[in-house]
Amino acid sequence: MHLADANVLYETSRIAVSRVGVLMGKVAVLTNDLQYDLVNKNEERIRAIEEATPSFSRFLNEIRRRGHHVLHLQLVNLPDDPIAERYEGRLPAQRGTQGVEILPVFLDESDILVEKNKDSGFFETDLHERLQSLGVDTVIVTGMQGQICVQTTAADAFFRGYNVWVPSDCVVSARDKDRIRALDWLDGYCATVAESDEILRTLDVEGGLPRKVFVTP
Repeated sequence: MHLADANVLYETSRIAVSRVGVLMGKVAVLTNDLQYDLVNKNEERIRAIEEATPSFSRFLNEIRRRGHHVLHLQLVNLPDDPIAERYEGRLPAQRGTQGVEILPVFLDESDILVEKNKDSGFFETDLHERLQSLGVDTVIVTGMQGQICVQTTAADAFFRGYNVWVPSDCVVSARDKDRIRALDWLDGYCATVAESDEILRTLDVEGGLPRKVFVTP
């Protein structure tokens, strides 16, 4: 098939992508690492979260209002994990501490918490099983940091057959260049990247989120 024959095709730096896909079913938002210890690691993270909070929290509220699920991927570091990052010798986000808790501004009593011990929310967790039990086949991946937890979780969702969307204004990194690089990679490989308002409009107008079909060169 020639590029001109497709209904809607556009070029990325690596892949030709078709936006002509099927509308998916139930939608869920996945957040990553919106926790006291992780956000408060340094001033760069604090500032980035503060800047993102108005649109981010509004997006979560609008998702809930439309009847979709919000699942928080909660990093719980294990004391015997040799590669878990220490903050000046201290292991952050340990079970039973305040530092492991989700920031209240992003949390609602209707939300679902899923514990993870690594960057990806799918690695050795029951996230996939939970999503399947809810009938979810489209995930909107958000949170911190864009180039680590968001990127790995989105890729793992894609590998499992989920339709993946990423709201660019609900992804946070301590360094904005890392966030931008991650969004570019995601958009060219496994996800549709758009601002949160556009995602909400698409949900309202189309009743779902179209799956991006990737066509390799």
